Amino acid sequence: MPLFVLNDELVFPPVEQAEPDGLLAIGGDLSMERLLLGYRQGIFPWYEGQYILWWCPDPRFVLFPGELKESKSMRQLLRRDAFELS
Repeated sequence: MPLFVLNDELVFPPVEQAEPDGLLAIGGDLSMERLLLGYRQGIFPWYEGQYILWWCPDPRFVLFPGELKESKSMRQLLRRDAFELS
Protein backbone atom coordinates (compact mmCIF):
# COMPACT_ATOMS: atom_id res chain seq x y z
CA MET A 1 0.00 0.00 0.00
CA PRO A 2 1.24 3.52 -0.69
CA LEU A 3 2.36 5.81 2.11
CA PHE A 4 0.55 9.13 1.85
CA VAL A 5 2.48 12.38 2.25
CA LEU A 6 0.41 15.15 3.86
CA ASN A 7 0.74 18.77 2.79
CA ASP A 8 -1.02 21.96 3.94
CA GLU A 9 -4.47 20.67 2.94
CA LEU A 10 -6.45 19.45 5.97
CA VAL A 11 -7.29 15.96 4.78
CA PHE A 12 -6.29 12.40 5.61
CA PRO A 13 -6.49 9.41 3.32
CA PRO A 14 -9.19 6.85 4.11
CA VAL A 15 -8.25 4.83 7.20
CA GLU A 16 -8.88 1.62 5.26
CA GLN A 17 -5.70 2.40 3.31
CA ALA A 18 -3.43 2.17 6.37
CA GLU A 19 -0.58 -0.33 6.38
CA PRO A 20 -1.18 -3.57 8.33
CA ASP A 21 0.67 -2.05 11.32
CA GLY A 22 -1.59 1.03 11.19
CA LEU A 23 0.76 3.52 9.50
CA LEU A 24 -1.35 5.79 7.30
CA ALA A 25 0.57 8.94 6.37
CA ILE A 26 3.67 11.06 6.93
CA GLY A 27 4.13 14.81 7.21
CA GLY A 28 1.66 17.57 7.76
CA ASP A 29 1.68 19.55 10.97
CA LEU A 30 0.38 19.39 14.53
CA SER A 31 -2.13 22.23 14.21
CA MET A 32 -5.20 21.95 16.40
CA GLU A 33 -7.38 21.62 13.32
CA ARG A 34 -5.37 18.68 11.95
CA LEU A 35 -5.17 16.96 15.33
CA LEU A 36 -8.91 17.22 15.88
CA LEU A 37 -9.62 16.00 12.35
CA GLY A 38 -7.32 13.04 12.89
CA TYR A 39 -8.60 12.15 16.35
CA ARG A 40 -12.20 12.17 15.09
CA GLN A 41 -11.18 9.51 12.56
CA GLY A 42 -9.10 7.45 14.98
CA ILE A 43 -5.82 8.79 13.54
CA PHE A 44 -3.03 9.99 15.82
CA PRO A 45 0.49 11.36 15.33
CA TRP A 46 3.72 9.81 16.52
CA TYR A 47 7.22 11.03 15.74
CA GLU A 48 9.85 8.81 14.18
CA GLY A 49 13.00 10.90 14.15
CA GLN A 50 12.13 14.28 12.61
CA TYR A 51 9.01 13.13 10.76
CA ILE A 52 5.41 13.12 11.95
CA LEU A 53 3.89 9.72 11.25
CA TRP A 54 0.11 9.34 11.36
CA TRP A 55 -1.27 6.05 12.63
CA CYS A 56 -4.66 4.37 12.60
CA PRO A 57 -4.25 0.90 14.11
CA ASP A 58 -7.01 -1.68 13.88
CA PRO A 59 -8.13 -2.74 16.37
CA ARG A 60 -7.90 0.42 18.43
CA PHE A 61 -7.63 0.58 22.20
CA VAL A 62 -10.90 1.84 23.64
CA LEU A 63 -11.83 2.33 27.29
CA PHE A 64 -15.45 1.90 28.23
CA PRO A 65 -15.98 3.88 31.47
CA GLY A 66 -18.75 1.58 32.73
CA GLU A 67 -16.47 -1.45 32.40
CA LEU A 68 -13.30 0.10 33.80
CA LYS A 69 -11.93 -1.54 36.94
CA GLU A 70 -9.74 0.88 38.88
CA SER A 71 -6.92 -0.34 41.04
CA LYS A 72 -6.47 1.18 44.49
CA SER A 73 -3.46 3.20 43.32
CA MET A 74 -5.40 4.46 40.28
CA ARG A 75 -8.30 5.62 42.48
CA GLN A 76 -5.83 7.57 44.64
CA LEU A 77 -4.30 9.17 41.56
CA LEU A 78 -7.71 10.14 40.16
CA ARG A 79 -8.72 11.73 43.46
CA ARG A 80 -5.73 14.07 43.19
CA ASP A 81 -7.14 15.50 39.93
CA ALA A 82 -3.90 14.69 38.14
CA PHE A 83 -5.82 13.99 34.90
CA GLU A 84 -8.75 15.41 33.03
CA LEU A 85 -11.08 12.74 31.71
CA SER A 86 -13.53 13.51 28.93
